[in-house]
Amino acid sequence: MTEDILKKIKQLPPLPESAMQIEAVYQDPNSSFNDMVKILEKDPLLTADILKAANSPLYGFSREINAISQAVGLFGMGTVRGFALASIVKKSFALDLSPYGINNDMFSQLSKKQHALVTAWCVRKENKLMGILSPAAFLVEIGKVIIAQQIMAEGKEAEFRDALKELQDVEAAERAIVGTDTPEVSATIFKMWKFEEGLVDTIANCLDPEKADNDEDKKAAQILHVVRIAIPINGVATDESIAAAKELIEKYSLDMESFDKALESAI
Repeated sequence: MTEDILKKIKQLPPLPESAMQIEAVYQDPNSSFNDMVKILEKDPLLTADILKAANSPLYGFSREINAISQAVGLFGMGTVRGFALASIVKKSFALDLSPYGINNDMFSQLSKKQHALVTAWCVRKENKLMGILSPAAFLVEIGKVIIAQQIMAEGKEAEFRDALKELQDVEAAERAIVGTDTPEVSATIFKMWKFEEGLVDTIANCLDPEKADNDEDKKAAQILHVVRIAIPINGVATDESIAAAKELIEKYSLDMESFDKALESAI
C-alpha cells in the first residue's frame, strides 16, 4: 500500500461515540438483547437509518418493522449491528465514486444487495458467522472511496477506466493504477478503528480466503468472495456473474442449495 493511501486513511476522523458504544455492547459476552436496543434507541437518526434498512424490500418482510427491538428480534444483534455500523461509517466519508462509473445511490445499492444476499444465504445455516458477515458485507466496498480519492488526486481517471476495460477485474485495475485494492484498504481502515480481528481478517482475505487466520474467518471470507462476485460493482447480478459465483461455491464446498434459494429472494 502506498504512503499516499495510508496518509488518507490516517486522516479519517475517529469513529463517533455511538459506534464505539455499539461495539462495546456487541463484544461484551455479558451484554443482552436489551442492552443493544437501549444503545441504538439513544440515537433517533441512527434508529431511523436502521429501520429504513431493515424495511428494504430486499429482505422480503411482509409487515413493516417499526421498532429497534423488533429489528433486533427479527435479524439478530449481529445483523442490526451491521445496519448501524454501515450507517455510521458511510457518514464518515465524502463519497465520490465517479472513477468507477457509479454514483452514490448505486454504491449504496451495491452494499445493500450484497448484504441482502449474505443474509438470505447464511442467516439460518451460518448464523454464527453473521456477526462478522453482516458488517463485512455492508462495509467491504468502503475502500473504494479512498482509492477513488487517490485516482482523482493523481489525475488518473482515464487511465483507471482503461484498466477496468482491459482487465475486466476491478481489484486488478486498482492494483495496476494505485498499487492496492479495495479489500486491503477497507481492512486497514477497520484495523485503525479497532474493529474486531475476525472482521478485519475476513475483509482483508476475501479475495484469497486461504490466507485467513482461522477456519471461521476463512469460511466467512469465502462467502464474502462469492457474494462480491455474484453482485459486481454496478449492483446488477448477471447470468455470467452468478455462474462465476457458483464456480466458487463448488470450489469452496459451500451450500449451493441455500445459495439458489437466496438468489430467488434477494436478487
